[in-house]
Amino acid sequence: MNAISQPTAWFVDLRQLDEHASPEDKLRFALRYAVLAPSNHNTQPWHFIVDGDCLTLCADRMRALPVVDPFDRELIISCGAALFNLRVALSRFGLAYAITPFPAPADVDVLAHVRVVPEGHCDNSLVPLFDAIQQRVTTRESFVNEPAPPEFQRRLVEAGVAEGCDIVCVESAAGRENLAALIGEADHTQFKDPRFRRELANWVHPGRDQDGMPALSAGMRTLLDLAVPLVSSVIRTFDLGGGMAATHHALAAGSPLLLCIATGTDDAPAWFAAGQALQRVLLTAAAAGMTASYLNQPIESPPLRERLRAALNLDGMPQLLIRVGRGAQAPHSPRRPLADVVS
Repeated sequence: MNAISQPTAWFVDLRQLDEHASPEDKLRFALRYAVLAPSNHNTQPWHFIVDGDCLTLCADRMRALPVVDPFDRELIISCGAALFNLRVALSRFGLAYAITPFPAPADVDVLAHVRVVPEGHCDNSLVPLFDAIQQRVTTRESFVNEPAPPEFQRRLVEAGVAEGCDIVCVESAAGRENLAALIGEADHTQFKDPRFRRELANWVHPGRDQDGMPALSAGMRTLLDLAVPLVSSVIRTFDLGGGMAATHHALAAGSPLLLCIATGTDDAPAWFAAGQALQRVLLTAAAAGMTASYLNQPIESPPLRERLRAALNLDGMPQLLIRVGRGAQAPHSPRRPLADVVS
Protein backbone atom coordinates (compact mmCIF):
# COMPACT_ATOMS: atom_id res chain seq x y z
CA MET A 1 0.00 0.00 0.00
CA ASN A 2 2.69 2.49 1.04
CA ALA A 3 5.98 2.67 2.85
CA ILE A 4 4.42 3.68 6.16
CA SER A 5 3.41 0.86 8.47
CA GLN A 6 -0.28 1.10 9.34
CA PRO A 7 -2.08 -0.60 12.25
CA THR A 8 -4.34 -3.34 10.89
CA ALA A 9 -7.42 -1.91 12.67
CA TRP A 10 -7.55 0.78 10.00
CA PHE A 11 -7.96 -1.75 7.17
CA VAL A 12 -11.69 -2.37 7.49
CA ASP A 13 -12.98 -4.21 4.42
CA LEU A 14 -16.62 -3.33 3.82
CA ARG A 15 -16.93 -6.38 1.58
CA GLN A 16 -16.81 -8.52 4.71
CA LEU A 17 -20.26 -7.21 5.66
CA ASP A 18 -23.07 -9.23 4.10
CA GLU A 19 -25.69 -6.84 2.77
CA HIS A 20 -28.30 -9.22 4.17
CA ALA A 21 -26.70 -9.27 7.64
CA SER A 22 -28.94 -8.72 10.64
CA PRO A 23 -29.19 -5.25 12.22
CA GLU A 24 -27.17 -6.56 15.18
CA ASP A 25 -24.37 -7.80 12.90
CA LYS A 26 -24.34 -4.49 11.05
CA LEU A 27 -24.29 -2.62 14.34
CA ARG A 28 -21.30 -4.63 15.54
CA PHE A 29 -19.54 -4.14 12.20
CA ALA A 30 -20.11 -0.38 12.46
CA LEU A 31 -18.10 -0.38 15.67
CA ARG A 32 -14.97 -1.12 13.63
CA TYR A 33 -15.36 2.42 12.34
CA ALA A 34 -16.46 3.95 15.64
CA VAL A 35 -13.19 3.00 17.34
CA LEU A 36 -11.15 4.86 14.72
CA ALA A 37 -12.14 8.14 16.39
CA PRO A 38 -9.42 10.36 17.88
CA SER A 39 -8.80 10.69 21.62
CA ASN A 40 -6.44 12.66 23.82
CA HIS A 41 -3.12 10.79 24.14
CA ASN A 42 -4.86 8.05 22.10
CA THR A 43 -6.38 6.70 25.31
CA GLN A 44 -9.49 5.36 23.50
CA PRO A 45 -11.67 5.87 26.61
CA TRP A 46 -14.85 4.19 25.38
CA HIS A 47 -16.74 0.98 25.91
CA PHE A 48 -19.66 -0.30 23.86
CA ILE A 49 -22.30 -2.74 25.10
CA VAL A 50 -24.33 -4.38 22.33
CA ASP A 51 -27.66 -6.02 23.10
CA GLY A 52 -29.43 -7.14 19.94
CA ASP A 53 -30.18 -4.06 17.86
CA CYS A 54 -29.33 -1.72 20.76
CA LEU A 55 -26.01 -0.27 21.84
CA THR A 56 -24.89 1.59 24.93
CA LEU A 57 -21.86 3.88 24.76
CA CYS A 58 -20.06 4.22 28.08
CA ALA A 59 -17.12 6.28 29.23
CA ASP A 60 -14.18 4.16 30.37
CA ARG A 61 -12.89 6.33 33.20
CA MET A 62 -10.10 3.85 33.95
CA ARG A 63 -8.47 5.48 30.92
CA ALA A 64 -8.93 9.03 32.18
CA LEU A 65 -6.18 11.66 32.37
CA PRO A 66 -6.68 13.21 35.82
CA VAL A 67 -3.91 15.80 35.47
CA VAL A 68 -4.50 17.24 32.02
CA ASP A 69 -8.25 16.49 32.01
CA PRO A 70 -9.43 16.58 35.64
CA PHE A 71 -13.14 16.85 34.83
CA ASP A 72 -13.09 14.26 32.00
CA ARG A 73 -14.03 16.95 29.52
CA GLU A 74 -11.73 15.66 26.80
CA LEU A 75 -12.65 12.07 27.65
CA ILE A 76 -16.30 12.79 26.89
CA ILE A 77 -15.31 14.72 23.75
CA SER A 78 -13.47 11.61 22.56
CA CYS A 79 -16.54 9.45 23.14
CA GLY A 80 -18.62 11.97 21.20
CA ALA A 81 -16.23 11.59 18.26
CA ALA A 82 -16.66 7.81 18.40
CA LEU A 83 -20.44 8.22 18.37
CA PHE A 84 -20.22 10.40 15.28
CA ASN A 85 -18.22 7.72 13.44
CA LEU A 86 -20.91 5.24 14.43
CA ARG A 87 -23.61 7.53 13.04
CA VAL A 88 -21.74 7.82 9.74
CA ALA A 89 -21.30 4.05 9.46
CA LEU A 90 -24.93 3.29 10.29
CA SER A 91 -26.06 5.83 7.71
CA ARG A 92 -23.75 4.21 5.12
CA PHE A 93 -25.28 0.81 5.92
CA GLY A 94 -28.78 2.22 5.46
CA LEU A 95 -29.74 1.64 9.10
CA ALA A 96 -32.11 4.13 10.71
CA TYR A 97 -31.38 4.77 14.38
CA ALA A 98 -32.55 6.64 17.45
CA ILE A 99 -30.04 8.10 19.91
CA THR A 100 -30.80 9.00 23.50
CA PRO A 101 -27.92 10.95 25.07
CA PHE A 102 -27.30 10.55 28.79
CA PRO A 103 -30.22 8.11 29.23
CA ALA A 104 -29.38 7.18 32.83
CA PRO A 105 -28.87 10.31 34.99
CA ALA A 106 -27.91 8.14 37.94
CA ASP A 107 -25.04 6.59 35.98
CA VAL A 108 -22.70 9.26 34.63
CA ASP A 109 -20.67 6.68 32.72
CA VAL A 110 -23.56 5.97 30.32
CA LEU A 111 -23.24 8.58 27.60
CA ALA A 112 -25.68 7.40 24.94
CA HIS A 113 -28.14 4.70 24.02
CA VAL A 114 -28.38 3.85 20.32
CA ARG A 115 -31.23 1.76 18.94
CA VAL A 116 -31.64 0.60 15.35
CA VAL A 117 -35.30 1.19 14.46
CA PRO A 118 -37.06 1.37 11.07
CA GLU A 119 -38.77 4.61 12.03
CA GLY A 120 -35.52 6.17 13.26
CA HIS A 121 -33.20 8.71 11.66
CA CYS A 122 -30.95 7.91 8.72
CA ASP A 123 -28.86 10.91 7.73
CA ASN A 124 -27.88 10.54 4.08
CA SER A 125 -25.79 13.72 4.34
CA LEU A 126 -23.28 11.74 6.42
CA VAL A 127 -22.69 9.03 3.82
CA PRO A 128 -20.11 11.06 1.81
CA LEU A 129 -17.97 11.20 4.96
CA PHE A 130 -17.79 7.41 5.32
CA ASP A 131 -14.55 6.82 3.38
CA ALA A 132 -12.91 9.70 5.25
CA ILE A 133 -13.12 7.73 8.53
CA GLN A 134 -10.21 5.56 7.39
CA GLN A 135 -8.42 8.43 5.65
CA ARG A 136 -8.37 10.73 8.70
CA VAL A 137 -5.03 10.92 10.44
CA THR A 138 -3.39 13.24 12.93
CA THR A 139 -0.34 14.90 11.37
CA ARG A 140 2.15 16.55 13.71
CA GLU A 141 4.44 17.68 10.91
CA SER A 142 4.45 21.05 9.20
CA PHE A 143 1.73 21.81 6.66
CA VAL A 144 2.13 22.97 3.08
CA ASN A 145 2.29 26.75 2.92
CA GLU A 146 -0.96 27.39 1.06
CA PRO A 147 -4.08 29.30 2.15
CA ALA A 148 -7.24 27.48 3.16
CA PRO A 149 -9.86 28.31 0.48
CA PRO A 150 -12.91 30.23 1.72
CA GLU A 151 -15.26 27.50 0.45
CA PHE A 152 -13.33 24.91 2.46
CA GLN A 153 -13.54 27.06 5.59
CA ARG A 154 -17.27 27.47 5.03
CA ARG A 155 -17.73 23.70 4.92
CA LEU A 156 -15.83 23.33 8.20
CA VAL A 157 -18.01 25.96 9.86
CA GLU A 158 -21.16 24.26 8.57
CA ALA A 159 -19.92 20.91 9.87
CA GLY A 160 -19.60 22.29 13.39
CA VAL A 161 -22.89 24.16 13.28
CA ALA A 162 -24.67 20.98 12.17
CA GLU A 163 -23.67 19.47 15.53
CA GLY A 164 -24.74 22.50 17.54
CA CYS A 165 -21.32 24.07 18.00
CA ASP A 166 -19.69 27.35 17.02
CA ILE A 167 -16.64 27.35 14.78
CA VAL A 168 -14.10 30.15 14.61
CA CYS A 169 -11.51 30.05 11.82
CA VAL A 170 -8.29 32.03 12.22
CA GLU A 171 -6.22 32.45 9.06
CA SER A 172 -4.53 35.84 9.46
CA ALA A 173 -0.85 35.77 10.33
CA ALA A 174 -1.41 38.09 13.31
CA GLY A 175 -4.27 35.99 14.63
CA ARG A 176 -2.30 32.76 14.34
CA GLU A 177 0.71 34.37 16.02
CA ASN A 178 -1.44 35.49 18.96
CA LEU A 179 -2.79 31.97 19.44
CA ALA A 180 0.69 30.48 19.00
CA ALA A 181 1.91 32.63 21.88
CA LEU A 182 -0.84 31.24 24.13
CA ILE A 183 0.01 27.68 23.06
CA GLY A 184 3.69 28.21 23.86
CA GLU A 185 2.85 29.69 27.25
CA ALA A 186 0.63 26.70 28.01
CA ASP A 187 3.44 24.29 27.09
CA HIS A 188 5.76 26.01 29.56
CA THR A 189 3.11 25.82 32.29
CA GLN A 190 2.27 22.17 31.72
CA PHE A 191 5.83 20.86 31.54
CA LYS A 192 6.76 22.63 34.77
CA ASP A 193 4.28 20.33 36.54
CA PRO A 194 5.89 16.96 37.37
CA ARG A 195 2.44 15.38 37.55
CA PHE A 196 1.78 16.39 33.94
CA ARG A 197 5.15 14.95 32.87
CA ARG A 198 4.46 11.65 34.64
CA GLU A 199 1.03 11.34 33.06
CA LEU A 200 2.35 12.15 29.59
CA ALA A 201 5.22 9.71 30.00
CA ASN A 202 2.76 6.91 30.73
CA TRP A 203 1.16 7.40 27.32
CA VAL A 204 4.20 7.98 25.08
CA HIS A 205 6.07 4.86 26.11
CA PRO A 206 7.59 3.36 22.93
CA GLY A 207 6.46 -0.12 23.98
CA ARG A 208 2.75 0.70 23.67
CA ASP A 209 1.33 -0.95 20.54
CA GLN A 210 -2.45 -0.76 21.10
CA ASP A 211 -2.92 2.71 22.54
CA GLY A 212 -0.92 5.75 23.55
CA MET A 213 1.46 7.64 21.29
CA PRO A 214 4.34 5.40 20.15
CA ALA A 215 4.84 7.63 17.07
CA LEU A 216 6.10 10.81 18.66
CA SER A 217 5.72 14.27 17.21
CA ALA A 218 8.52 15.80 15.19
CA GLY A 219 9.41 18.14 18.04
CA MET A 220 9.50 15.42 20.65
CA ARG A 221 11.64 13.20 18.39
CA THR A 222 14.14 16.02 18.01
CA LEU A 223 14.39 16.43 21.77
CA LEU A 224 14.75 12.71 22.37
CA ASP A 225 16.89 11.53 19.47
CA LEU A 226 19.62 10.36 21.84
CA ALA A 227 17.31 8.63 24.28
CA VAL A 228 14.47 6.99 22.35
CA PRO A 229 14.59 3.74 24.39
CA LEU A 230 14.31 5.87 27.53
CA VAL A 231 11.70 8.29 26.19
CA SER A 232 9.27 7.68 29.05
CA SER A 233 11.96 8.35 31.66
CA VAL A 234 13.22 11.47 29.90
CA ILE A 235 9.77 13.05 29.73
CA ARG A 236 9.07 12.17 33.34
CA THR A 237 12.37 13.58 34.59
CA PHE A 238 13.11 16.68 32.53
CA ASP A 239 11.17 19.88 31.86
CA LEU A 240 10.94 19.88 28.05
CA GLY A 241 8.55 22.81 28.01
CA GLY A 242 10.91 25.20 26.27
CA GLY A 243 11.52 22.86 23.35
CA MET A 244 7.88 21.87 23.01
CA ALA A 245 6.76 25.49 23.25
CA ALA A 246 9.07 26.45 20.39
CA THR A 247 7.92 23.51 18.28
CA HIS A 248 4.22 24.08 18.83
CA HIS A 249 4.58 27.84 18.40
CA ALA A 250 6.13 27.23 14.98
CA LEU A 251 3.47 24.70 13.99
CA ALA A 252 0.61 26.99 15.04
CA ALA A 253 2.01 30.17 13.50
CA GLY A 254 3.00 28.35 10.31
CA SER A 255 -0.29 26.51 9.75
CA PRO A 256 -2.63 28.00 7.15
CA LEU A 257 -5.67 27.71 9.39
CA LEU A 258 -6.36 27.45 13.11
CA LEU A 259 -9.86 26.44 14.11
CA CYS A 260 -11.63 26.60 17.47
CA ILE A 261 -14.74 24.61 18.37
CA ALA A 262 -16.84 26.31 21.05
CA THR A 263 -20.08 25.56 22.87
CA GLY A 264 -22.66 27.73 24.61
CA THR A 265 -22.33 25.86 27.88
CA ASP A 266 -19.48 23.99 29.55
CA ASP A 267 -20.97 20.72 30.76
CA ALA A 268 -21.09 17.07 29.77
CA PRO A 269 -23.78 17.44 27.05
CA ALA A 270 -21.80 20.31 25.53
CA TRP A 271 -18.60 18.26 25.59
CA PHE A 272 -20.39 15.32 23.96
CA ALA A 273 -21.69 17.62 21.21
CA ALA A 274 -18.21 19.10 20.76
CA GLY A 275 -16.81 15.62 20.17
CA GLN A 276 -19.32 14.96 17.43
CA ALA A 277 -18.61 18.38 15.91
CA LEU A 278 -14.88 17.68 16.07
CA GLN A 279 -15.20 14.45 14.15
CA ARG A 280 -17.54 15.96 11.59
CA VAL A 281 -15.01 18.76 11.03
CA LEU A 282 -12.09 16.31 10.81
CA LEU A 283 -13.88 14.03 8.34
CA THR A 284 -14.93 17.03 6.25
CA ALA A 285 -11.28 18.09 6.14
CA ALA A 286 -10.05 14.57 5.35
CA ALA A 287 -12.56 14.25 2.52
CA ALA A 288 -11.01 17.40 1.03
CA GLY A 289 -7.48 15.99 1.29
CA MET A 290 -6.63 17.97 4.43
CA THR A 291 -5.50 16.85 7.84
CA ALA A 292 -5.24 18.28 11.33
CA SER A 293 -3.62 18.08 14.73
CA TYR A 294 -4.49 19.38 18.18
CA LEU A 295 -3.22 22.41 20.03
CA ASN A 296 -5.50 22.21 23.05
CA GLN A 297 -2.92 23.25 25.64
CA PRO A 298 -4.44 26.70 26.34
CA ILE A 299 -7.87 25.13 26.83
CA GLU A 300 -6.41 22.74 29.41
CA SER A 301 -5.34 25.70 31.59
CA PRO A 302 -8.28 27.66 33.07
CA PRO A 303 -6.56 31.08 33.03
CA LEU A 304 -5.29 30.61 29.47
CA ARG A 305 -8.66 29.27 28.37
CA GLU A 306 -10.23 32.57 29.38
CA ARG A 307 -7.57 34.46 27.50
CA LEU A 308 -8.18 32.31 24.43
CA ARG A 309 -11.88 32.97 24.75
CA ALA A 310 -11.22 36.71 24.84
CA ALA A 311 -8.76 36.56 21.95
CA LEU A 312 -11.37 34.86 19.78
CA ASN A 313 -14.18 37.12 21.02
CA LEU A 314 -16.26 34.08 21.96
CA ASP A 315 -19.55 34.22 23.82
CA GLY A 316 -19.33 30.49 24.51
CA MET A 317 -16.53 28.30 25.85
CA PRO A 318 -13.65 27.05 23.69
CA GLN A 319 -13.50 23.24 23.74
CA LEU A 320 -10.96 22.36 21.06
CA LEU A 321 -8.21 24.15 19.17
CA ILE A 322 -6.86 22.48 16.04
CA ARG A 323 -4.67 23.36 13.09
CA VAL A 324 -5.76 22.34 9.61
CA GLY A 325 -3.81 22.08 6.38
CA ARG A 326 -2.29 19.79 3.79
CA GLY A 327 0.37 17.67 5.41
CA ALA A 328 2.77 14.87 4.66
CA GLN A 329 1.62 11.28 4.86
CA ALA A 330 1.66 9.99 8.43
CA PRO A 331 0.90 6.65 10.09
CA HIS A 332 -2.32 6.06 11.92
CA SER A 333 -2.33 5.58 15.68
CA PRO A 334 -2.74 2.02 16.97
CA ARG A 335 -6.09 0.74 18.22
CA ARG A 336 -7.12 -1.59 21.00
CA PRO A 337 -8.69 -4.91 19.93
CA LEU A 338 -12.45 -4.74 19.49
CA ALA A 339 -12.82 -7.47 22.09
CA ASP A 340 -11.39 -5.05 24.68
CA VAL A 341 -13.91 -2.29 23.99
CA VAL A 342 -17.08 -4.16 22.96
CA SER A 343 -19.22 -6.52 25.02
